[in-house]
Amino acid sequence: MFDLDNTLWECDPLIIKAEQEFYAWLKTIFPEITKKMSEAELVSHRMAYMNTRPELHHDLTDLRKSWMRHLALEELGGVDHDDEFEAEFIEAGFQVFWHERNNVIFYDGVMPMLENLAEKYSLGVITNGNADVNYIGIGHFFDFAISSEKAGVAKPHEDIFHQAIELSNHAVENIVYVGDDPKCDVLGPQNIGMRALWYNPSLKPWPGGKTPAGVFRHHADLEEKIRSL
Repeated sequence: MFDLDNTLWECDPLIIKAEQEFYAWLKTIFPEITKKMSEAELVSHRMAYMNTRPELHHDLTDLRKSWMRHLALEELGGVDHDDEFEAEFIEAGFQVFWHERNNVIFYDGVMPMLENLAEKYSLGVITNGNADVNYIGIGHFFDFAISSEKAGVAKPHEDIFHQAIELSNHAVENIVYVGDDPKCDVLGPQNIGMRALWYNPSLKPWPGGKTPAGVFRHHADLEEKIRSL
């Protein structure tokens, strides 16, 4: 099973570009907002709001749409927030962000790695983000994909891993999880009996807790690591 963001592609540049596209769109739709807030200020506004809604942190789509509703109410109080407004602002604005957020650039070696592994293993995805493997064009490599939005909880909560195990139809001891985050992608799956391989291209020191079953820097080396388990 695979994590997505920062495991198959770098996430931060995607989000930065997506925020830029959203701000440019917002400038054409509601310039009164962008006249009051720079792009950086709008991002800070979003982050401050999201920090007040921890109950939505597992669902980044709903969380972002909730922030957009809050932004509209706060900055466009006189606007009639009817169904048409929802469609034209909330949904349309989210799609501007989401499409760019899914315009990924894979790390070197990811595509041949997925093609090779998919011929030999059953592959799945567990992600806390709102990337869509089918939209991106790699859904055919995976037997299933589960997000924290669908699961109702985010990694490293054990429930999301248990749900993924059920979808996989494999025993937990036969599952290997691959990801970059020590807490979410190593300790989380290992706590319920999976083995975990840590993608660590910069060779950061292990921060503590049960060590991963293996560490790899390059995606071309992943199959060898799996075989060595």
